[in-house]
Amino acid sequence: MNAEETEIATTKPRLNIPAGALIIIPMRNRVLYPSMVMPLMVGRPARLQAIEEAVRQQLPIGFVVQRDANLEAPQPKDLYGVGTAADVLRMFSLPDGRRQVIVQGRRRFEIGEFLETDPVLIARVTMVEEIIPNTKEFAARILHLRQEAARALSLFPDPTNELKSTIDRIEDPLTVIDMIASTLDLPTAEKQEILAILEPEARAQKVSEKLARQIELLELSQKMREETRGSLDKSQRQYFLREQLKAIQKELGEEDSKDGEIEELHRKLNEAKMPPDVEKEASRELARLERIPEMAPEYSSIRTYFDWLVELPWSVVTKEEIDLPKAREILDADHYGLEKVKKRIIEFLAVRKLMPEGKSPILCLVGPPGVGKTSLGQSIARAMNRKFVRQSLGGVHDEADIRGHRRTYIGALPGNIIQGMKKAGSRNPVFMLDEVDKLSASFHGNPSAALLEVLDPSQNSTFQDHYLAVPFDLTQVLFIATANVLDTVPGPLRDRMEILELPGYIEDDKVAIAKGYLVPRQISENGLKPGEINFTDDAVREIIRSYTREAGVRQLERELGAVCRSVATRVAEGFNQTITVTQESLHGYLGAQKFFNEIALRTSLPGVATGLAWTPFGGDILFVEATKMAGDGKLILTGQLGDVMKESAQAAFSLVKSRAETLGIDPEIFKKNDLHIHIPAGAIPKDGPSAGITLFVALVSLLTGRRISKDVAMTGEISLRGLVLPVGGIKEKMLAAKRAGITCVLLPELNRRDLEEIPAAGRDGIRFEFLKTADEGLRLALEPEAPSGFSPGERLAARALS
Repeated sequence: MNAEETEIATTKPRLNIPAGALIIIPMRNRVLYPSMVMPLMVGRPARLQAIEEAVRQQLPIGFVVQRDANLEAPQPKDLYGVGTAADVLRMFSLPDGRRQVIVQGRRRFEIGEFLETDPVLIARVTMVEEIIPNTKEFAARILHLRQEAARALSLFPDPTNELKSTIDRIEDPLTVIDMIASTLDLPTAEKQEILAILEPEARAQKVSEKLARQIELLELSQKMREETRGSLDKSQRQYFLREQLKAIQKELGEEDSKDGEIEELHRKLNEAKMPPDVEKEASRELARLERIPEMAPEYSSIRTYFDWLVELPWSVVTKEEIDLPKAREILDADHYGLEKVKKRIIEFLAVRKLMPEGKSPILCLVGPPGVGKTSLGQSIARAMNRKFVRQSLGGVHDEADIRGHRRTYIGALPGNIIQGMKKAGSRNPVFMLDEVDKLSASFHGNPSAALLEVLDPSQNSTFQDHYLAVPFDLTQVLFIATANVLDTVPGPLRDRMEILELPGYIEDDKVAIAKGYLVPRQISENGLKPGEINFTDDAVREIIRSYTREAGVRQLERELGAVCRSVATRVAEGFNQTITVTQESLHGYLGAQKFFNEIALRTSLPGVATGLAWTPFGGDILFVEATKMAGDGKLILTGQLGDVMKESAQAAFSLVKSRAETLGIDPEIFKKNDLHIHIPAGAIPKDGPSAGITLFVALVSLLTGRRISKDVAMTGEISLRGLVLPVGGIKEKMLAAKRAGITCVLLPELNRRDLEEIPAAGRDGIRFEFLKTADEGLRLALEPEAPSGFSPGERLAARALS
């Protein structure tokens, strides 16, 4: 018999065991009968010490079966009421630290009440006094049990003569009953049922019934072995279980189960209304399925393939309803601002309404996280009365994720496109391809190349998934893509899409979004009512300024949720007055402020310039620090700069050296000094072609001793001729300047037209100066005089520049 590891508590058991009480050991999936010997594995210290204490006091131990074998720490209610008291015969130590305990059952007992439950179970019990009936009927029943047990043992594939001899040697009829019961192949609950029968005659009757059922099963098994033995040879042994199953189905009259399944599959095939060529392929696979036995390895793969075919929406089309006024209401209700994007969506819906069968452009929503790209796709689906399905492409690097795996591979499945169509349940859903900029190629293939066919209206009418191997029409699907960064989207893929940029929100936009959308949602999601919490405008603005630093509103919603959870805790504790969240009380909810105004970080020393940068998460300010030291003219760059920014720094350095005399800088400085340019926050990678003017101004400021105005920030690339070249991300950079308290921004002249995209609230309080040459940037950014402490030569250079 296999040993059982019993679970135990981790604390030591109590040493005081009252008279008439037993330590109770729960058993899982095994029943100990009186007179039976059973090995147990004990590993946990508390249970082991409890057993050792019972042995030391020469007390029996009570073994009781638990009702649910999965329980790790059963309580009294989880145990049956009848168990077996047993003695410990021997204990062995094992190499892994556990003990093997050999126990022998003695008497049945009934549990009266539990005296202790922790650290071990101790219960007051009543021992069952068993009297052997002195009747002919009982003696005849015992004789019958012995004969039937011998018959059952003879039907085993490998008869065990030792067990038969043991039963023959037992004289005590009660022990015979328990011995036979312990050998029966019965569920634990049925074995416990026999243990709980206290009347010997009734127990013998129950064991006789169970033994008769076991004999029938053994005879049936022997019959099946005899029927299949003739058809088995060395090359056919792998079909042994299959033949047994057939024999079982024949005995149970279930031979037609497969026929019913095939009939159901025929019904599904007729209801799918597939295209003729697809239906022909499905019918051919169904015919193969009818000929193959259910236990054949290829049966499940063909069945799975057929299920995919019949469950795809070949003919299911959602009725499209485009109501432009209603669409405007949906877009305005779901999103604040984004007027340019909403206008393009309305135009798209208008054209769709006039030309339902026309080819729809592939819209690609590009913007930082949290600006509403995914929710815009959901709003478009609502406005068109279509199903919406979203498939994230982030981290996809295998072409099979788009086109699917071929059926020859184990575990093959269709690609994300076909899986999304099945999920949508319609041929014309709004299908959002999320994060197309996160696609990557590997030796498995290029998934972006597979998307070219999906997004091309002239090709996707016959899109063929490798798993299905039949064409699926995608022309009625409205694809919408999203991306954080456009630069990483492959060129051919970008060419098939119309780009709609979603810039970040200004502070006023965030306040309106918080009051109209985020606060009501967080109040509802945290179990509050509108009358239980109120946010002041100043509190919302303080959260935006001091606790978030983002282009979108995702972190803002998290901070609002944190405040709502704190208020919900107070309401749950019984506070029943309206709680107003003010700017002064935010510290108690959110702790110390996380972000500070960057003006406080600036210094009045020469060589420190403030630039504006674009990131995938919106705009940000960038400090450029320059210093000099004795050396031999090297340029040192630090701050984890990318290749493009390193080239911009080298270009700025070369431009300063070429104009040294014009700028009033002694050329000998470059021979006797090393220049070091550092951009703080070195753990953050920085790259991009927009820091040239900032690097140039910082170097000139350092070498002339003239400080840069604290309220000035700049962006733009420079050429070696001193021209200021246009850059991108102007709106995001202006929003970053607004957050940082900048009052003057220097921009390339060719970026003047980009100011039209910035709302008036974003331009308010900022003076814009436009540069054609780097010299104009020096004139506007540098203060006229060098501060005290600089050499006469540096002061002379400062006057020359002014």
